[in-house]
Amino acid sequence: MIIDLSLSLSEETRVYPGDPEVRIKPWAVIERDGYYMNVLKLGEHSGTHVDAPAHFIPGGKTVDELPLEKFMGPGLVIDVRSGEGLVGLEEVPDSGFLGRIVLFLTGGRELSPEVALFLVAEGARAVGTDAMSIGDDAVHRILLSEEVPIFENLTNLELLVGEEFTFIAFPLKVRTGSGSPVRAVAITK
Repeated sequence: MIIDLSLSLSEETRVYPGDPEVRIKPWAVIERDGYYMNVLKLGEHSGTHVDAPAHFIPGGKTVDELPLEKFMGPGLVIDVRSGEGLVGLEEVPDSGFLGRIVLFLTGGRELSPEVALFLVAEGARAVGTDAMSIGDDAVHRILLSEEVPIFENLTNLELLVGEEFTFIAFPLKVRTGSGSPVRAVAITK
């Protein structure tokens, strides 16, 4: 089964405070032009998206420079909705992260720097969250400096708690991009 983990992009899509709003305007209509097409105006970090190292790391790899293997692999969902404040180490299993894409079902909570350091040390391939942001600048820098991509604004993660699945979320190949919207999915076994 394929489970969609992406938010729809529309003019109602919430954006991080200060980021550009999503705008979708008709360009062509079938009745007038013989075909239908819209013009999209949005930031690289709109909706469900991935952060590349260049987003926080001077000289870091851009989204088009990261190997495609970073955007797919075995996934794991960790449900931390019952906690409060920053997600701490005591809420995270102590192993099982090597080569996996670790997704946090947070209900809006952010990761602590200690959790980010632990995930890097344990060899996580990528990290994601249902929250608008994975954490503060320090959390972003810890993960991105080690070329661990960050997926934000994921949805439907509650359907994957305790499940085995493959996570796939390829970005647009934006030259010099600090990130990109993605269509994130989970393929369950």
